[in-house]
Amino acid sequence: MIIDGNDLIVGRASTVIAKRLMMGEKVDVINCEEMVITGGKKNVMDKYKRKKIMGVPSKGPFQPKRPDMFVKRIIRGMVPYKQPKGRDAFKRVKCHIGKGVEGEAKTIEVASIDKVPNLKYVKVKDICKELGWHN
Repeated sequence: MIIDGNDLIVGRASTVIAKRLMMGEKVDVINCEEMVITGGKKNVMDKYKRKKIMGVPSKGPFQPKRPDMFVKRIIRGMVPYKQPKGRDAFKRVKCHIGKGVEGEAKTIEVASIDKVPNLKYVKVKDICKELGWHN
């Protein structure tokens, strides 16, 4: 299954993707950089900047800078990746920057930004640029 991440809320889309992974489906997420996180820009940026400087650089915790790995890490939080069934499910997800896969892409209506009355959101590519990603 191919999912187009354009204007989808990352957390809501991740829960749907995680359920499909646990059921045994292979999922490709395209346009990861166009996904959004709701909230004010200052609050969201401060949260991820704090995560970046937390811990020890040699031991972690590590915050991904690339949008595809950033979204994949959020999906990992929705899957029980420390158990064998979750580990196998997590191997079935692939995230891509831009159009990485040929085929018909579907969208997740439940996770669309149009469904939320809140107009404050930040795109994943803006967060990643703030963390130090260079495309």
